[in-house]
Parts: sequence; structure tokens; C-alpha cells
Amino acid sequence: MIGYAFMGAAHSHAWRTAPRFFDLPLAPNMTALAGRDPERVAAAASKLGWDSSETDWRRLIERDDIDLIDICVPGNLHAEIAIAALEAGKHVLCEKPLANSVEEAERMTAAAEAAKAQGVYAMCGFSYRRTPALSLAKRLVDSGALGPIRHVRAQYLQDWLTDENAPLTWRLDKSLSGSGSLGDIGAHIIDAAQWVSGADITGVSALMETFVKERPIGGDFVGLGGTGGADGPKGPVTVDDAAMFTARFDDGAVGVFEATRFALGRKNAMRVELNGTKASLAFDFEDMNSLWFYDASEEPNAGFRRIQATEPEHPYTGNWWPVGHGLGYEHAFTHQVVDLVGAIANGEQPTPSFADALRVQKVLAAVEASAGNESRWTAV
Repeated sequence: MIGYAFMGAAHSHAWRTAPRFFDLPLAPNMTALAGRDPERVAAAASKLGWDSSETDWRRLIERDDIDLIDICVPGNLHAEIAIAALEAGKHVLCEKPLANSVEEAERMTAAAEAAKAQGVYAMCGFSYRRTPALSLAKRLVDSGALGPIRHVRAQYLQDWLTDENAPLTWRLDKSLSGSGSLGDIGAHIIDAAQWVSGADITGVSALMETFVKERPIGGDFVGLGGTGGADGPKGPVTVDDAAMFTARFDDGAVGVFEATRFALGRKNAMRVELNGTKASLAFDFEDMNSLWFYDASEEPNAGFRRIQATEPEHPYTGNWWPVGHGLGYEHAFTHQVVDLVGAIANGEQPTPSFADALRVQKVLAAVEASAGNESRWTAV
């Protein structure tokens, strides 16, 4: 694995945990962790459960005792690492968004397609797909329970940047992150909306805004943000703080999307709602073990009912706790490992593929283009 911060810790937990709760066809060995600082990466390897550490990610690709590369670094490094790994015959798990541009994502997808022909597979880490309640939503849509979809409504609301003195992290530097709320969290709701609905976004009209143009360069870094020095030196914020857009889907549905890190009181409200001709469903990650479902055939006594997605028949939950004992954020990453290892063992393409992630990347690019052109309608 390359990188050991927020995502690195989540992925490490998943690699450790998956074989202890699921019967995997292959046994993951947490062989080596890469990072730039020798002392910090060695300490992280010890804490997170890795056998060894490296200070150059290229060494991981050169090593014969490593079969898979897990990429948990900023987006500006994704393309170089993923392509090198795939060309060396290593399977790849890459965090989202796939890249910082469509061009990079296309090169990564081409490398993944070439590798697949040799039995080497690549997957992009859109982990929310593996939340049991959202997976159940996908199952209901696929069963035809909602009928044709008319509306898709998606939001991802956080508030960790509302303090204008929160420090300038890599997530606020476009050269490293590619975009702000749009790519960081908007990518998740784009993927979720397309995956659950089974339809692709064909065009958008968008608006983006950066509310705080400069932030402290130093400060106390806590979680994703922290507290900076109000009187110290500041640097420019080069990404969006908020992004919103309307969309059309290739099946005739219309959509509304919003991503922001300035929604005071909303800590991780990743929401998806679909309205069909027969039923509706709604999901909010801040109540992640629940799915809300409305069946119009129950009129005049119909109403949204809460499905607690903890039954053994629900996706993934049968391998965990007794009914009603909910799961958490980390479990989606464990399920991601389960699905990836299973696909590799069966010689099958894991999902979401790089091609799936490229479709998200093209939507991100269209949103940015529209927002930069007076919100004009922009085809994906």
C-alpha cells in the first residue's frame, strides 16, 4: 500500500479484518507500506499491521513478493503509480476520484484494459457502494421495484472547512487534489447515483464557488482540517468549496446534485434519493444502517417506511453481528476487499472498474467546464 494517512488507515483496517469475518478464496498478506518519511512510514507500518516499509513506491512494484498495489495518495500521483503497477503485472486498487483529469483517467483505463487481457485487474475505491443499505437500494432498483426512474437527488454535505482559519491542506491545492468538494466528495454521489439508478449522466449545468480564497499555511492539523494561525502567512485556495449541478440521465431521468464542505452541522451527510413510477427510496449515510422506502401501491395508507439493513439476507451483513447491531464507516472498506479478492480469485473484473471511474471523471470535467462557462449546458 502507498500512503498511510486517513485512507491508508481505513484500507489497512480492511485488509486486516476481511479474512477474519469472510471466507476469502485468497489470503491477503500485508507485505509492505510505502511513504516518503522513513521514520513515519516505519511507525505507521508497525501500527497498521504491515510487515515492512519502503520510502520509494517504485520498490513495491519491483518486489516479487507483492501481487497487488493499493493506492492511497493524492490524485496527482494516481496515474503514474497505477500505470506502472499494471504494466508490471500487479493488480491495483486505487482510491477515488480515479485521477485529476480525464486524460489521466483515460490512460489509466487503457492500461487496465491491457492488463485485464493478461489476468491482471484494477478497481477504483468508491467504497460507499459497499454500505449494506445502499447496496440494498441497488438491489431494489434492479428488481424493478421502483419502476422507471424519474428523479435522482444526491447530496454530500460536510462542514469541516467552515472555519476560515482552517489550515491549507493538500485537499485545497488543485495541483495535488484536482478539485475540491467536487472531486473529493462529489465524485462519490455521482458514482452512487449512476450505480444505483443503472443510468449514466449525459449532460450538466453547474455552479461552483470558493468562499474562502486564502487560508493559513500552518496550524494545528486535526482530522481532515484543523485550526490555523489567523495572523500568520496564508496561501491561496485553488479548488472549489462547493459545487452543485442539474443533470440529465440517458434513461430520461433528471437529477440534482450538491457537494459542499460548508454545510454547518452536516458531518458526513452523503444522501441519495430516487423517485420512480412505482416507488421511491432514500438513503443518508449519517443514518447508514437504514434505507427508507415508499411503495405507491400501498395508497391511500402509504408512507415512507424504514428498512433496517442488518438482516442476514441484506448485502454483506450476514458475516457480521446479530440483527440490529449496526455497522460503521470502516465496514464498507472491508467489503471492498472481500469483493476485490473474490474477483481476482475468480478471474473476473472487479467493480467499479477503471472504466466505471472514467465515466465519473468525465462528469466531473463537464461540471467544471459548465461552471466556468456561465453554467451553460455541457454534454458529458
